[in-house]
Amino acid sequence: MKLVIAIVHDEDAKSLLEDLTKSEFRVTKLASTGGFLKAGNTTVLVGVEDDEIDRVKEIIGENCQSRKEMVTSPAPVSGTTGVFIPYPVEVTVGGATVFVVDVEEYLKL
Repeated sequence: MKLVIAIVHDEDAKSLLEDLTKSEFRVTKLASTGGFLKAGNTTVLVGVEDDEIDRVKEIIGENCQSRKEMVTSPAPVSGTTGVFIPYPVEVTVGGATVFVVDVEEYLKL
């Protein structure tokens, strides 16, 4: 058995969860926040049998496409003095970061 951990953009999460549920995968959704843009993400946990991994990755790929967006530049973290003027920056958002890990034991109590 494997545990798939997928970190996806909030905008992609709803359709991803619907498709995984339709395909009869058990899914747990966690709210998370990205470190660079400080924007909301969704972390999805899916426990699957080894032979179902490719189907889960396929569903994630179908629902989580990366795209370009203009965002305001994040404020500097260091304690700089003076005036900070934010400016628009083009960044790639969306897509998915996926981890697949072995599960030693699975219990449903």
